[in-house]
Amino acid sequence: MRDDLPRLLAPPTLPSGLPNPAHLEKAAYLFRARVAAVEVAEGNEIAAGRLRVSFPDLVSFAPVRVKAVVTGGLELSAGGKKGGEERPAVEASAIAEASAPATSIGSMPTMASGGGYSGPLVYRDGEGMRPDVAAAFDRMAAAASAAGLTLVVNSGFRSDAEQAALFAAHPDPRWVAPPGHSLHRCATELDLGPESAYAWLAANASRFGFVQRYSWEAWHYGYDRPPAPCSAAGNAVDAGGASGGDGDFAGASLPSFVPPQFRAPLLRAANHWNVSAALLAAQLMAESNFNPYAGSSAGAQGIAQFMPSTAAAYGLKDPFDAEEAIDAQAHLMSDLIRQFGSAQLALAAYNAGPAPVEACHCVPAYPETQAYVSRILALLGGTGAVFVPTFEVRLIA
Repeated sequence: MRDDLPRLLAPPTLPSGLPNPAHLEKAAYLFRARVAAVEVAEGNEIAAGRLRVSFPDLVSFAPVRVKAVVTGGLELSAGGKKGGEERPAVEASAIAEASAPATSIGSMPTMASGGGYSGPLVYRDGEGMRPDVAAAFDRMAAAASAAGLTLVVNSGFRSDAEQAALFAAHPDPRWVAPPGHSLHRCATELDLGPESAYAWLAANASRFGFVQRYSWEAWHYGYDRPPAPCSAAGNAVDAGGASGGDGDFAGASLPSFVPPQFRAPLLRAANHWNVSAALLAAQLMAESNFNPYAGSSAGAQGIAQFMPSTAAAYGLKDPFDAEEAIDAQAHLMSDLIRQFGSAQLALAAYNAGPAPVEACHCVPAYPETQAYVSRILALLGGTGAVFVPTFEVRLIA
């Protein structure tokens, strides 16, 4: 499911109107997930009849949860009878679920401390990094996705205290630098995966400003463009990715359809609230086509189409002030992502309200809401900016 999700979210048609060969229909997506579960079961010598696979969020147009139930008989201890009576057969089951975990936005510090970098942190796969590093990684991840690879950030910024704990567990300086000596403290270093991407990274990472720091660590790439790691200029890279706060860092993490005047506000708001800038941009396109003075018959106002009650709840005094509205939009989306655990459900709640999404933990069956979420995800898929979550597996019983 993790590998196929980008194909499910890819737009069904190309801009030319022809079918998109990269798109995967929902039925095929679920079929492939079920086949994968059966293959794993067979590899563990579990008969197909002993496995039940279901999808708890099946009603969603983009399911990201799978439940596997394995049943089997238990062998009884010696003596199959008790008191002359036949013991009944004992059946047992094991249940596990895999899902995209909820995003703990509130627990992630927005500013680095305790290392060699003290500027703003931006997160990818839950790992912090300098804003310009994140923008470069987004470009590289999009290129890797086009090549059929999904890059994962396994480690980013580490404080000296975190490095000390890591070194204590693995006190070999060939593999773990002593505290105070690792460039991870500069928020410019990324440990990347999966292993299947190592060859692609070796051939392509330099195009995006990354270098393999050590020949024996195929996963460790550092951002090698100015400003230098652990420098005053590096600390001055602002949340919009600009050094010293001057100008808009190319906005590489934003789709090309974003008007120039909205690029810097979007990057600042996205990094302040730890929400994807591309997601916010696609949402504004769907809400108002970037019209700061848009209005709806239902009473929604401004570029982010806030209802007056929601605007008041988020301290938005003037919904027609585009910069203030974008910041409030990012704040609201960060709260919704934290509440529902996925960008898709957060978008649905933004459009339909939290109550119907909470009731089914799905994109509710409202044509307007489903079309709204589908359009935004299609816009993201078209820019290579679809966020693919990591998946966690938990044993239930």
